[in-house]
Amino acid sequence: MKIRDLSQLVFLSRWLQAPLYLGLIIVLGVYVYEFALGLIHLISNANKFTENQIMLQALDLIDVVMIANLLIMVIVGGYETFVSKLNLQTHPDQPEWLDQVNAGSMKIKLALALIGISSIHLLRTFIDLSQKNTFAVMWQVIIHLTLLVSVLAIALTNKLMSDSH
Repeated sequence: MKIRDLSQLVFLSRWLQAPLYLGLIIVLGVYVYEFALGLIHLISNANKFTENQIMLQALDLIDVVMIANLLIMVIVGGYETFVSKLNLQTHPDQPEWLDQVNAGSMKIKLALALIGISSIHLLRTFIDLSQKNTFAVMWQVIIHLTLLVSVLAIALTNKLMSDSH
């Protein structure tokens, strides 16, 4: 095998990720189903739920939406960055963030999405403290703070790397 053939094979190997993105599209479908079930549950029990129960159910729905947004970022951004260009420049629905997608910005966007999801979980915990022990709450806060510090470190590293180029 020649070096050029090996280079072509290595370059073509990026297409092995395509089935992974298809799998994530299926996972997104599962979350749409989960959202529909949660919405039906909320609507059918709205007159029986307390205000706190409605708020908790709403937070569950927001959580599903945020995870779906995270999946979209990974699917669209990851495919565009690592597999092949989507060529959506003339498409009226092209997401603005897709113009600035690269591996560094993807990490920051994903980390921020994870912080948003963690925030929803933490808010849910604070609203429904009766279901949690202090130790579990403490660990949720520690994990959330760790995510915050991580995204700051990633953003700083990305900025330093872009400034050096």
